[in-house]
Amino acid sequence: MAVADEAVDGLEVLRKVNAEEYDAVVLDIAMPGKDGLDVLAHVRRERPRLPVLMLSMHPEEQYAVRALRMGASGYLTKESATEELVAAIRKVASGGRYVSSALAERLAAVVQQSAHVAHESLSDREYQIMRFIASGKTVSEIAHSLSLSVKTVSTYRVRILSKMKLKNNAELVRYAMENRLVD
Repeated sequence: MAVADEAVDGLEVLRKVNAEEYDAVVLDIAMPGKDGLDVLAHVRRERPRLPVLMLSMHPEEQYAVRALRMGASGYLTKESATEELVAAIRKVASGGRYVSSALAERLAAVVQQSAHVAHESLSDREYQIMRFIASGKTVSEIAHSLSLSVKTVSTYRVRILSKMKLKNNAELVRYAMENRLVD
């Protein structure tokens, strides 16, 4: 196995994936520019057969299920041992899927509870905006970060509160903290 390339941000990943052939891609969720989930969505559209392993500093419960639903071949936290990373890359490059044993248990629980977990009903963009709100960002800051209008972000906020049956941002923050969806 050899590392063929690396990128400093999401836009560079997209340029390289569109220009070169790779056996697998390892994406960090927290990249400058486009985040890893945005890049994953693009890779799935442009190169649907390219295996993508998501690597993140975020705990599995924050992003793993969402990343796998979006088409990631695996998910691994940066806390994992180097040997586990190598095994995960080999597995996804050979066409398999990779999740840690802890994540496998979480996935089993999600399958059983998905009807009861409010944030699972959110679209990817709604989930992203929900996390921004829960982390204390204003609508204007979110709009600027995502290159959206303030009105669009406000519309998403209303949808999020409605879908999750919450009354205000304070309830949303409490929910996100109780469910360990924010750092």
